[in-house]
Amino acid sequence: MTLPWSAATATSIGSLPGTSALEATRIVVGELPGFVHVVELPARGPGADMIGRTGGMLAQVSSGLGLETTPVGWRFTAGVGREMRRAISFLGEDLDALEDVAADYSGPVKCQIVGPWTMAASVELQTGERALRDPAAAWDMAQALGEAVRTQVADLRRRMPRASAFVVQFDEPTLPAVLEGRIGTASGLSSYRAVDPQVAERLLRHVLMSATDAGATAGVHCCADDAPVDLLRTSGAAFVSVDITRMKDAHEDAIGQALDAGMGVLVGTIPSTGVGRIGDTEASAPLRAMLHRLGLEDATWLDQIVVTPTCGLAAASPDWTRAALTACRGVGRVVRNDERDSSTDVD
Repeated sequence: MTLPWSAATATSIGSLPGTSALEATRIVVGELPGFVHVVELPARGPGADMIGRTGGMLAQVSSGLGLETTPVGWRFTAGVGREMRRAISFLGEDLDALEDVAADYSGPVKCQIVGPWTMAASVELQTGERALRDPAAAWDMAQALGEAVRTQVADLRRRMPRASAFVVQFDEPTLPAVLEGRIGTASGLSSYRAVDPQVAERLLRHVLMSATDAGATAGVHCCADDAPVDLLRTSGAAFVSVDITRMKDAHEDAIGQALDAGMGVLVGTIPSTGVGRIGDTEASAPLRAMLHRLGLEDATWLDQIVVTPTCGLAAASPDWTRAALTACRGVGRVVRNDERDSSTDVD
């Protein structure tokens, strides 16, 4: 498997603080020159959050899969209402900003979309229950997600003709809870039945293959400490994105197996919130320790690794956002043996 990034390069998960797409994109392009991404700015309100944003993509595929807000989240509704128009507009602003700021960029470009199981666990049907309860609804949504991601990749290719590759990150933070039956029902008195891994794999494989068929490198981000790396590998993900600072030994072994299978690993190693400064050697310690434990210290493995914050940066301060992204680059320098003692200054 050929991965589209350079050894131990740096990128971010997707979300950033603030409400200006242009300002956030300038930060991304300036701090992550080897691997940029479409920004997400949930502080703008409903429709800019990860569920509402993906709902806007679905609404463009099928008006029957639009979302509307409820007191506790999102619910499917027929038609494209005000919230979905906002979501579509926000995404357009973010894509316009990337096109404007990175017109001459020639590296890989990443976009993010919520995966089928986190969507199914997060969005209510008209009955008030989550889509997770209805296998047919979950499958319909996965099919629409597949079409939405094809459209997104085609739009990025048109806007960024010099980009070397396109990467699709499916966000699945809720996947472990879905697999373990930990998603509560509307009544709050019970939980939905655990989803069989083979069923989970079927939907994941569909959306991953849709992105691959569109010419993108597709993978899954799961920041939970029990991310199901083996399931993601067998589902056909080209990469996994995980928080290595929280992983247990068994899941760390799964990362080793993923690397051995040729998969990419986006390693979350820089805290998503913080203050002050973080030195490159300190920041790189979790990754260096993991590679040592796995016996993967040879430099050839670095071609499969990307350094990221542990999760999205929506709750970070502007200063920490820049410091964290700069530190991600610093980790890459350390593990490539370019620099060992430099430190990251907050702008």
